[in-house]
Amino acid sequence: MDLQKEITKLVQYGLDHELIQPEDKIYTINQYLEIFHLDEYEEPDISGEEIVLEDILKNLLDAAYDRYIIKSNDVVTRDLFDTRLMGVLVAKPSQIIKEFWEHYEESPEAATNFFYKFSQDTDYIRRYRIKKDMRWKVDSPYGEIDITINLSKPEKDPKAIAAAKNAKQSAYPKCQLCMENEGYAGRMNHPARQNHRIIPLTINGSKWGFQYSPYVYYNEHCIVFNGEHVPMKIDRNAFRKLFDFVKQFPHYFLGSNADLPIVGGSILTHDHFQGGHYEFAMERAQIEKEIQIPGYEDVEAGIVHWPLSVIRIRCKDENRLIDLADYILTKWRGYTDEEAYIFAETDGEPHNTITPIARKKGDVYELDLTLRNNITTEECPLGLYHPHSEYHHIKKENIGLIEVMGLAVLPSRLKKEMELLAECLVENKPMENYEELQKHIDWVHDFMPKYNKINQDNVMDILKEEIGQVFVKVLEDAGVYKCTEEGRKAFQRFIEIL
Repeated sequence: MDLQKEITKLVQYGLDHELIQPEDKIYTINQYLEIFHLDEYEEPDISGEEIVLEDILKNLLDAAYDRYIIKSNDVVTRDLFDTRLMGVLVAKPSQIIKEFWEHYEESPEAATNFFYKFSQDTDYIRRYRIKKDMRWKVDSPYGEIDITINLSKPEKDPKAIAAAKNAKQSAYPKCQLCMENEGYAGRMNHPARQNHRIIPLTINGSKWGFQYSPYVYYNEHCIVFNGEHVPMKIDRNAFRKLFDFVKQFPHYFLGSNADLPIVGGSILTHDHFQGGHYEFAMERAQIEKEIQIPGYEDVEAGIVHWPLSVIRIRCKDENRLIDLADYILTKWRGYTDEEAYIFAETDGEPHNTITPIARKKGDVYELDLTLRNNITTEECPLGLYHPHSEYHHIKKENIGLIEVMGLAVLPSRLKKEMELLAECLVENKPMENYEELQKHIDWVHDFMPKYNKINQDNVMDILKEEIGQVFVKVLEDAGVYKCTEEGRKAFQRFIEIL
């Protein structure tokens, strides 16, 4: 492997994607010579050679390990180093911010198009890993549901896990959503972010940041986060912030995880929202029953035909939606219906909150309010309105905003388990022989009678379909009011107190 050639190709990649300009070429080469402890350089001929970022970085990482520039060859160490390499190609924040707002003058969509492509070109969003994610759709009584198995987040090997445990604990940055991540070199227990840029926004009069998720669970999956490290909170201000963003970027939806454990997302310690340019099944779901709330006759409202319990409100005036959402939230926070096993609190611990999603349709603002409750029981210690134990073999994690909207984010282990299951089903191998398949045995025996023949041609389609149907059941578990006659009567009891 010719190290100088790979450096030249990386610089050429930067030129091709306009991360650097021709005037930056020599300067950039010298940056890489310093990183690789090289004193001399003679430009090699790379004409006619394919410029594939993944291959270039792999070769440079191998060279770094061979030359003892990085001490370990595990995925965490390699990710830290290749992010440093990409960071050399990335302009300073002020330049990217300037370009973003120049594009915004054309249109909000032009601005996000620029920034999304930039986040991919810099390898902050690793295109070649995202491609590995498994994605498919399944039909359900609630419409077409999205299923993903996330393979873009690399699995840490035991050495990396041990190194992370032994790494110096630091409170800087306080978490992975803080502004201080921009340009940070990272460490074994915190990702490198030299290639990461943040667009500052003013949301509801305060400083916020706009970025993309490096793992892009859906198209243009963005994160809008508070400039201060303050906890998540669903309140009137949260609704105002959602609409303030949607007004600035009307082609994006924006939603929030709930603010309580179990029904919340992964990071409750830092106030943030998630949005993007994608139509989820929940958005397509229809109103099954229109409702009218006294004092808000000018606001369209209805119960959505969805496995979770959702009230959709619509109005041209977003302030009316903010007022009504705050009213519904206040009523729900204090609501108890023992018959439906909904308790506002037990032993002083609050249980009721809302997962909200805001969007704009033409000149009408729309807000989906998903009623959530995090109570636990002896039979369901992880949460009554949480995936029940019979489905943990597929999905055990919390049902956060993304799942609420109808996109399953399933663990990477399932890919290997699906392949093993397919092998057992096609070749009549006993599942009992594989430790990782034990948890799936009852489920497989349940669905097998549905199919006359399972063979090499249809086995993966069958597994995808059945995994999808499990996720639908998981969503139904998370609904505080079930889509049954009894459940709808209970839902109506809440509507009547509004």
